[in-house]
Formats: sequence, C-alpha cells, structure tokens
Amino acid sequence: MSKTKNLLSISVADSLGAGIGAVFWFILATLILPEKFGEIHYFLGIAGLAYGISLIGSSDVISVYVAKKLHIQSTISLISLISGAISAIVVVGTTGESATLDISEHVQIIEQSVQHSAGRVPIIAGTGANSTKEAIYLTVAAKEAGASAALLVTPYYNRPTQKGLIKHYSEIASEVDIPQILYNVPTRTACDLLPETVAILSSLENIIGLKEASPDTQRLSQLQKILGTKSKDESFFLYSGDDLTACNFLIEGGHGIISVTANVVPKKISELCDLALGRNFKEAKGIDAKLRKLHQALFVETSPIPVKWVLNKMGRIPPGIRLPLTNLDEDYIPEIELILNKLSLIN
Repeated sequence: MSKTKNLLSISVADSLGAGIGAVFWFILATLILPEKFGEIHYFLGIAGLAYGISLIGSSDVISVYVAKKLHIQSTISLISLISGAISAIVVVGTTGESATLDISEHVQIIEQSVQHSAGRVPIIAGTGANSTKEAIYLTVAAKEAGASAALLVTPYYNRPTQKGLIKHYSEIASEVDIPQILYNVPTRTACDLLPETVAILSSLENIIGLKEASPDTQRLSQLQKILGTKSKDESFFLYSGDDLTACNFLIEGGHGIISVTANVVPKKISELCDLALGRNFKEAKGIDAKLRKLHQALFVETSPIPVKWVLNKMGRIPPGIRLPLTNLDEDYIPEIELILNKLSLIN
C-alpha cells in the first residue's frame, strides 16, 4: 500500500455501499417502530444516514473506542462516534483497556468492532505488545479480521534499546502486510521512541505514521526536521496522542489526533481538526478553549478511569472497569459533573 494514502481514503471504496446501506436502515427504521425493531437497530439507521452525509467532508480525527469483556461495550457509543464524522475508530488501545485483556478477548473485540462498523468507518486495531511474537500474532489477527490498520505501542516494561525497537517494528512490518502506525507514550511505557528511530522506520513501506504522546514540547519539530519532506507531503503521518496539546500540534503541522476526548464529544473534536487543518487557527483555538476543562477532567486519574465514568454518566456504556484499575474516586465527581453540565452533555 502506498504510504501517501491517507487513512481516510481506505474507506472511500466502501462509501457508496455505506450510503446505500444507510438509506436502507433508515427507511426500515421509519417503517418499523422502535419497540418492534429494537432500539439499537433503530438508531443504527439514523446514525448510518448521518454518516453517509458526513462522508462529504470528514476530518482527520481518530477516536479511541471503549470495549469491555468479550463484547463491544456499547453499540450506542459506536453509533455516536460514526455519526460524529470521525475518520477512524481505534479499538483495544489504552482507552479500550487492552492491558487487561487476554489474547482471545483482544482478538474478539477487533473482530466484533469490524463487524459493528460494517465498512462505514475504518477500524484501527491496537496490536502492540512487549513481546514481538505476540505483537505479530495480534497484528495478523487484526488483518484477518478486516481491520484497516494497526496501532503498535512501544514494548513496555522490558525497555528495549532503540536498536531493539527498530528490529521489533521491522519484524512486524515484514511479517504483516497491513498499514501500521507507531505509538510512542513514554510516560506509560518507560520506553521513548526517538525521532531518529522513527525516521529509520518511516522508510518501511507499511509503516505509515506515528501517534506521538511524548511530554516533550519540542518533539513535533524534531520529528518534522528529521523526517523532512515525508511529513510535509503526507507520506508519513504525525498524529497527536495528547488532547491537551493536540490543537497546537495540528497548528504546527501535525496531521490529526488519536483522541480520548473524542469518545465524549466526537463532533467537536472533528470540527477542531477541520478548522486547524484548514488553517482557521482562531476558530480551532476557540473550540479547544471550550474543551480544555473537559480534556483535563478526563485525566484527573489514570486513563481510562475518568472517560469510562463520563461515558457511563452520559448513558453510552454500562459501569465498570477491570482491576487493577478502579472506579473514579468520588471526590472528583462533583467537579466533572459541573463540566459536563456546562457543555450540555448531561442534564
């Protein structure tokens, strides 16, 4: 696959079919009342139609979809994201509690996500692991399930060297012919994927981008400098992995966001992306300013604890999170409820 191909274009071939399917679901939903047809399918029709319309101008925001146990946690949540005009959905990443899933659960969630999406939006599967062998297994499974791309976090805990990271990612890229996005989040993995290493890996055909969540404020400019024209001509994509700094990341030349906040307000994050990428910086900053307290609220405790509490409060997912993570501390609830109320996200 050509590295110049935007992730959004992966789904272009499905657009016509998705639009026809959306109209079918909508007509069926209007003919058969919700109580007979089922609430999920009723709203699926409406969301499908909304998505068909949204294909006219989707933005480069990628949302992180939340899952639980062996099943997609909430079809309503998936519908909300699809109708929010996002470009792709990431499953079994940090927000999807991938660290507490066993391998069979991990694969089942990818499969079910692809099935629920039904070609309407690309599914990017989190397939990173601290074992190269396991990462290859998960990436193969993602490809076989029909995922559009894989997101591979750096190996955690065992802290490989930069040479080890090059061999790790090169091996996966060689074994599995699927678009792959590197993921650097050193505050969680104790492993920093340095710009020089990214530049080497960017030469591999199916490594198409990087999700960068380093706290280093100079990291984007360092990456742009070492990648040169690759980041400018979009043959290698740079995605922000930090909602608090994502707006500036886009303004300074990034290509999109892999967002936690987009689980809560997908349309707003999409709009922010569209504005920033369209160089309407003032308007983009205005949206970012309105969402700043929400960004902060979603990280008052270890993610995904706050975002899962918020989504449950909004009625999108059932309560619960797997140990060793625990439910949101009650001390944070009044402040977060106030933020949600101000944004008209809850009554």
